[in-house]
Amino acid sequence: AKIIEIAKRLSLQAAKGGAGRERLCEKHREALKLFCEEDQAPICLVCRESQAHRVHAVVPIEEAAEERKEKFQAHVQILKDNREKLLGLKTAEEGKSL
Repeated sequence: AKIIEIAKRLSLQAAKGGAGRERLCEKHREALKLFCEEDQAPICLVCRESQAHRVHAVVPIEEAAEERKEKFQAHVQILKDNREKLLGLKTAEEGKSL
């Protein structure tokens, strides 16, 4: 439940921060439109052409966000399933003890 709450807060913060303006690269003051897979960080188009990221795999930031969202949701589902199993075991053990 705490993980879901944190995700919701992050989603709200991202919506608030992105509603009026795009996030900018601190170094080049350009919009962060790409995601460097190797460094696991958002980068701008100028950074993409720099020596630091030239040979790294990059994807559009929206695509990277969607992939991470899907992975996060899969992990949340696993946690929910585990919780349900544990609650079932707890209930069964409580029934045995009665």
